[in-house]
Amino acid sequence: MIKALLVFNTRGQARILRFFDSCTTESQQKLLRETYQIISKRDVGACNFIEYNDYKLIYRHYATLYFVFAIDSSESEYDMYEVIHMFVQCLDQSFENVCELDLIFHSDKVNQIVNEFFMGGFIVERTPDIVLNDIRTQVRLERQDSGVLTHVGSKIKSAVDTKTEKFKMDVEKKYDIKL
Repeated sequence: MIKALLVFNTRGQARILRFFDSCTTESQQKLLRETYQIISKRDVGACNFIEYNDYKLIYRHYATLYFVFAIDSSESEYDMYEVIHMFVQCLDQSFENVCELDLIFHSDKVNQIVNEFFMGGFIVERTPDIVLNDIRTQVRLERQDSGVLTHVGSKIKSAVDTKTEKFKMDVEKKYDIKL
């Protein structure tokens, strides 16, 4: 089971944090801090699998970002190593070459991608094309829904404007004033 997904930059600043285990904020921050300290000091050619307390840390380094999974012993290290790559490919396709700023300024879209990939610490989908297709479908449905709401909203606004105009005319007539 995946216990946590951590994405942080080369200075240790969190960009994506998702914990699939219930734990306190302090223990989450401790995991982030210690994971950064361990990984940032490793040589480029070092193994990307690290034993850490009750977890195994699986990571990949892309540009200025580290993508890390904290997993238990039931998960395959090599499988998770590939899942990280699939996840990054999906982000790349979604943002046309993802960068750290995309993760900061489009956190809603990033969270949507995370939610399509993982649920409750398990991998739901690992194919970037399927994940992106599902997200496009969701966006299309949301736009259709907002179109219906816009139509209803314009009807309500029209009714309110009519009532307001009638009220204004009644006040002008009753008090013999011009508003």
